[in-house]
Amino acid sequence: MSNIRPFSTSDKVALVTLFEEMQRHYGVACPPTGVIESNLAALPAGVEIIVAEADRIIGFAAFSAIYPGPGLKSGLFMKELFVTAGSRGTGVGKALIQAVARVAVERGHSRVDWTADRNDSGLLSFYSGLGALAQEEKVFFRLTGDALTALAASRVLTFQRASRPADIARKSSGWGNT
Repeated sequence: MSNIRPFSTSDKVALVTLFEEMQRHYGVACPPTGVIESNLAALPAGVEIIVAEADRIIGFAAFSAIYPGPGLKSGLFMKELFVTAGSRGTGVGKALIQAVARVAVERGHSRVDWTADRNDSGLLSFYSGLGALAQEEKVFFRLTGDALTALAASRVLTFQRASRPADIARKSSGWGNT
């Protein structure tokens, strides 16, 4: 039986190991251990991590509050759900998602959103079995690397009151500057 609880700083070494396993599972590069530890010590505001613990940390879920959503209500976005290979199929993933759902309900959020690998039929079936509905009308976008840097650095048009046509479009070099 596993215990689901919030991540604490004493879990850092175990969670680093789990993050490294997750990166191998997804077949992507993993930052050095020291970088992962630093990132865990300085989580962005609003990020929460819960862990599943048996004799060691065997899974985690990371999530944040989001607003607005349908009906102008708040929700949670679960960025990551991961369970060690040896613990999959034992109910750990379901227990983690149930814990995230409880947080959402306790805090008055109207939903929990997340993404999933489109080609992982087992995973999609697992989520469907929980009562989750795939949102076929949505497309997931990401800005990263050069595209992110270029967009952030580009000059933007700033718009002011429509009642002053001469002031509608002005070039700006920063956020909200006119």
